Amino acid sequence: MNQIAKIKELERKIGYKFRNFNLLVMAVRHSSYTNEHKQERLECNERLEFLGDAVLEAVSSEFLYQNFPEKPEGELTKMRASLVCEPTLAYDAREIALGSYLLLGKGEEATGGRGRDSITSDAFEAVIGAIFLDGGFANAKEFVLAHVLDDVEHKQLFYDSKTILQELIQGKHEQLSYELIDESGPDHDKQFTVAVLVDGERVSEGEGHTKKAAEQQAAYQALLLYRNRE
Repeated sequence: MNQIAKIKELERKIGYKFRNFNLLVMAVRHSSYTNEHKQERLECNERLEFLGDAVLEAVSSEFLYQNFPEKPEGELTKMRASLVCEPTLAYDAREIALGSYLLLGKGEEATGGRGRDSITSDAFEAVIGAIFLDGGFANAKEFVLAHVLDDVEHKQLFYDSKTILQELIQGKHEQLSYELIDESGPDHDKQFTVAVLVDGERVSEGEGHTKKAAEQQAAYQALLLYRNRE
């Protein structure tokens, strides 16, 4: 499948038909691709990401204001931060397999760029920006509601799962700790696996390209277990 046909597949997946299809192509074009193909820097997705970030913040702010009338400004700010942070948006990007549609340079491709949270989350915001430019605020809002604001309760946990887990078990258990149980891959593309230990008992595991990311993922999995038990 050629690049355009593949990106057409993404268009069908996100459920929005572009009038200017080039905007979607730009949204998935990483700077490593433009550098490698001697294109102008402005042809990559960074400007669309900038725009999408602003649209995302506006939509999520309105959504939280309308749906959580009992919460004060400080709590709403924290909730919004959890929904628009890099790990959450990377999760949203994985839900539509956005990484598989990205246009990357060979170097970025070789070092695992398609699975890197920083790249996929930026591309996700660029898609929002592309929809906004092509179809206006209403269409961009519809996309955000469907793909970002569809599971607020669980996605809040992505923001700082370690802190939330610490608060959850505080006073109930003796000790919360994290154990590195595996480290693999070359230096430029490390994969870490970390376990959460509660009172010395392994509760959950998480993976990531950094130890911190693996710890957050492990803490998130532990939170899901505790919430399901409740």
